[in-house]
Amino acid sequence: MHILVVDDKKVVRDKVASLLSQLDYSFTDANNGLDAFEKAQKESFDLYIIDHLMPVMNGLQLVKNLKSKDFSSNTPILFMTTQDISTLENHEELKLLNSIITKPIDQELFFKKINSLLIEKSIVHSL
Repeated sequence: MHILVVDDKKVVRDKVASLLSQLDYSFTDANNGLDAFEKAQKESFDLYIIDHLMPVMNGLQLVKNLKSKDFSSNTPILFMTTQDISTLENHEELKLLNSIITKPIDQELFFKKINSLLIEKSIVHSL
């Protein structure tokens, strides 16, 4: 499984990379939404892990862009935010997300969400 990790903070990207390494998943990282969108156009990913608030292109705009393209429209998204999840309820893009996790990242919850999303994706692909 290959995962794109998008966060403007290197410490968060490193933390997620460390967790993904424990699961033996390969990953590519991006430091903002525009960087991520460019990488998504060049590589195939099984999952996107996207931060909410970033410069250049924020996470919600990136989600909207990814879901509008054939190459990425069916790829699951785990959305990360430091804000209370209820603050996202008014955003139309919320329905495009497969799962949300708050930061700081709870390792056990992170593993559960990652595995659930990837299992769900592999079941859909096998149909």
